Amino acid sequence: MDLFLLKKIISLMIMPLSIIILLLIIAIIFYRLKPKLSFWALFTATTLLFLSTFPPLSDNIMAALEDNYPAFTRSNKPVDYIIILGGVHTSVQGLPATSELKSSSLERLVEAVRIYRMHPEAQIITSGFADGDVSSNAEKVKQAAILLGVPKNKILTENFPQDTEEEAQLIAPRVLNKNVVLVTSANHLPRAMAYFQRYGVNPIPAPASPWVKSNGLTPWSYYVPNAKKLQQTTTVWYETLGRIVQWFKG
Repeated sequence: MDLFLLKKIISLMIMPLSIIILLLIIAIIFYRLKPKLSFWALFTATTLLFLSTFPPLSDNIMAALEDNYPAFTRSNKPVDYIIILGGVHTSVQGLPATSELKSSSLERLVEAVRIYRMHPEAQIITSGFADGDVSSNAEKVKQAAILLGVPKNKILTENFPQDTEEEAQLIAPRVLNKNVVLVTSANHLPRAMAYFQRYGVNPIPAPASPWVKSNGLTPWSYYVPNAKKLQQTTTVWYETLGRIVQWFKG
């Protein structure tokens, strides 16, 4: 089995929702055979579901990832490259490329275009493989960037990296000793920065669209568990596992 696919399968199996479903299945199977085991499996699943969907907890653990870097402001010297790390898309005939990008890819692109407007001297590097699609994510983001007004000749693509480490490996030789801006999701940026620094590049961080946005107002509904926070907690879980793997790799 392909190592990348194996990593994806294992990571999916240990996500919060997968663990909750497994515990519920155990609770049902052992309801009569081992009532005590069934009870604790149900209790643990319920507790994990509540904690994963509880906004104050989810926001606090996400903020620990996202608050490492401020939003990008104009660089005091010319920017050579703006790197957009790969995300997810689905090619659908009849849709513009901007609509084919999933939210994380679109958010990264919008941030990169904002930076490009400040630094039109820069070239944009898009990255990411196809992951079963007819088009690579790098190519799809390039198409969307062109629709948003970026000249085609200002965009370079890296069509084959499958994960963040491969992106750093493949892009680093091109941008060594250059003034580089690295654009990715705010929660993903600490891990991405560490990989690029490992390969000799010290980019300017540009966090895109953080999950946690606080304006000081907290309505009562904020304390009600909701499905969006389960997705947010899952993202934290995934990034934390990625950081652990990164640490083990040295």
